[in-house]
Amino acid sequence: MNRRGPIVAGAAVGVLALLAVVLLLLPKMREVGEAREQLAAAQDEEQSLQNQLRALQEAREEAPRVRDAIRRLETQVPPTADLPGMIRLLAGAADRAAVDFFSVAPGTPTATEAGFSVVPAQIQVTGGYFSLDEFLYRLETLPRAVKVTSLQISAGGGGEAGTASGELSMQLSVEFYTTDVSSGPGSTPGPTEGAAAAATAPAGG
Repeated sequence: MNRRGPIVAGAAVGVLALLAVVLLLLPKMREVGEAREQLAAAQDEEQSLQNQLRALQEAREEAPRVRDAIRRLETQVPPTADLPGMIRLLAGAADRAAVDFFSVAPGTPTATEAGFSVVPAQIQVTGGYFSLDEFLYRLETLPRAVKVTSLQISAGGGGEAGTASGELSMQLSVEFYTTDVSSGPGSTPGPTEGAAAAATAPAGG
């Protein structure tokens, strides 16, 4: 009797069984791998959506503060030169500071490359030391942004009488700002001329 027959047959059966297992498992393994990849992609997408949701929630919470900041900026740097409004602010500061004399002569707005226009102005105030000091404080705390580029103070508001009374005269060069870059020379519909907007207010005016 040939003993190799059962051995060969058993080996063949084992090989066939192994091939069957491999052929059955490989597709399943591929499916499992694809499912894992899809799961990982879904988890990544879920994380991305969660991040976007958090960003939207934070933006919603910040929205009121952002709107307030925009409103403050629009007040400090308005969208137009608004020379009459600027003069009223300065006149109000002079009135509250109780200066004896106040005058302002706005210049012509000039556009800058930074996307805003500079509105120069010359200011003269006359009064006592504390009145001038109060005016500077009022100027510094105006709702509209202003920059003092030069300041000169001299004794006397007008001759010997002013000197004897301790009156002081202060001349300032200042700059206001606007986001309107078309308010200067050569703009459309035309420049905002400062010379026509000069204002002078005596004591109590």
